[in-house]
Amino acid sequence: MSTVFNFTFVPWFRSVAPYIHMHRGKTFVVGIAGEAIAAGKLQNLAQDLALIQSMGVKVVLVHGFRPQVNEQLAAKGHTPKYSHGIRITDSVALDCAQEAAGQLRYEIEAAFSQGLPNTPMAGSTVRVISGNFITARPVGIVDGVDFIHSGLVRKVDVDGIMRTLDMGAMVLLSPFGFSPTGEAFNLAMEEVATSVAAELQADKLIFVTEVPGIRIEPHAPASEDNPIDTELPLAAAKQLLASLPTPTEPTDIGFYLQHCVKACEEGVERSHILPFAVDGALLLEVYVHDGIGTMVIDEKLEELREATADDVGGILQLIEPFEKDGTLVKRDRTEIERDIDHYTIIDHDGVIFACAALYPYPESKTAEMAALTVSPQSQGQGDGEKVLKRIEQRARAMGLKSIFVLTTRTMHWFIKRGFAQVDPDWLPEARKRKYNWDRKSQVLVKKL
Repeated sequence: MSTVFNFTFVPWFRSVAPYIHMHRGKTFVVGIAGEAIAAGKLQNLAQDLALIQSMGVKVVLVHGFRPQVNEQLAAKGHTPKYSHGIRITDSVALDCAQEAAGQLRYEIEAAFSQGLPNTPMAGSTVRVISGNFITARPVGIVDGVDFIHSGLVRKVDVDGIMRTLDMGAMVLLSPFGFSPTGEAFNLAMEEVATSVAAELQADKLIFVTEVPGIRIEPHAPASEDNPIDTELPLAAAKQLLASLPTPTEPTDIGFYLQHCVKACEEGVERSHILPFAVDGALLLEVYVHDGIGTMVIDEKLEELREATADDVGGILQLIEPFEKDGTLVKRDRTEIERDIDHYTIIDHDGVIFACAALYPYPESKTAEMAALTVSPQSQGQGDGEKVLKRIEQRARAMGLKSIFVLTTRTMHWFIKRGFAQVDPDWLPEARKRKYNWDRKSQVLVKKL
């Protein structure tokens, strides 16, 4: 038993190490839906957040309290009222919100204080500090609806939060804010988390929610072949939002997505939507290569896009050294010009840093990914993975079931990313005819 454990633990731990280094010293704003706490997930979430913090991440935790406030209202014989997806907070609802927030703060602080032996919290000291870091203003009257004590974020005390984080404490924010005259306003957790992430210029905004993530084709039936999109470029996320009706319920596709998009537009490079139903979702998203939820990523610094005729010269320049040393099969200019619409590239200020081509074999429900190349200047920065993900998206959109590569040198890179070796006889007939038996390329396949 222990030998098996050693064999799995050591490679696993080594594979996690790069992410531990990458996130040390970074700031994450984590918004936890009240539904997660109502579903009994607080204990495990607290343990995972304590673990993430112990690995050098600065954590701001914002809790929601939608079901808890509704429970308090029901106990008082009142019905929750919403409009435009925002709670209408009358004086009874404000009392209920303050009671629910007080109760939840105690529960959250207690969860972070349980350093019991034989639990992940053993030996950990997590100081949780909350305070009046948020100044609010009233929502006011919208389309004739008076939102009374419902508010929006006016100002975030960035210095106060940063000083608290630098002391090594975790900052806990309730969805409450106070006006300069001391009036209390009920805020939305999603808006608080988004505003705080933008003001702090956090490295990540993470929502732990009741939805499993986002699928670009929301109306397609969910199946093994159609999982969520683990990565959504900001442009694709905005396009998707524009095609959806205005979200009002947390389970609407655009509900959390609109906040992720806003955060990315305001300088937060990565925003995530994770399901609380999956135990360890936070750890899986932050420390495992493919993650578990949907990540909206701002790619403004570099553009990941399909190639055009203007890119032929740049692609030739990129692949030429690799053709010379035999890593890639030689392609001439006319071939690349003819196939240019098969290529996906990453360009940074007009310079092409990575490329790959997709050649579909629709009759075999597969496609070849060819000429995957990353410039030596940007190797190790994830450009190869970005291109691979986009090629996978393109293949999925064509209704294909797999992609394959032929390689002589980079087999391990592909195996780490979910490809499996097959016999060259597996190849579609049309591709088998062109297979160069002298080159002895390995054939690797990834199911989509």
